[in-house]
Amino acid sequence: MSSDHELFISDEELNRIRQKKLRELRALKERKNEMSSEPVHVTDATFNDVVRKNPLALIDFWASWCGPCQALAPTIEELAKELAGRVFVGKLDVDENPETAERFQVFSIPTVLIMKGGNEANRIVGCVPKKYIEAALKKHLG
Repeated sequence: MSSDHELFISDEELNRIRQKKLRELRALKERKNEMSSEPVHVTDATFNDVVRKNPLALIDFWASWCGPCQALAPTIEELAKELAGRVFVGKLDVDENPETAERFQVFSIPTVLIMKGGNEANRIVGCVPKKYIEAALKKHLG
């Protein structure tokens, strides 16, 4: 290339590149949030999206007034940390989100659903030891 020729990008092209990079960064941030090392608050409005986007999701159906739910909470938090990047871990408050609880016929809490490929793969009802949930997840981690 001779010194007479210069390479430059038009303002329009530069804006297009910036917008593309911003979309990529937002998507990366969104994905990072989905595979958080802390349980993510899931709602009736976000449930379908969450289980479709994540190949394997563990959703804790709970309520603030539920003693066994409070007892299980530290286990769910530990699993979120240990499985970050491999399993989406979320919590769905059944009082605030009755549609999803009803759809999955969650009549007792705590109930933990393991969702694989958008479908219920396993259900654990009650306050169970961490090793019980880990064993159920292990079947689906492949």
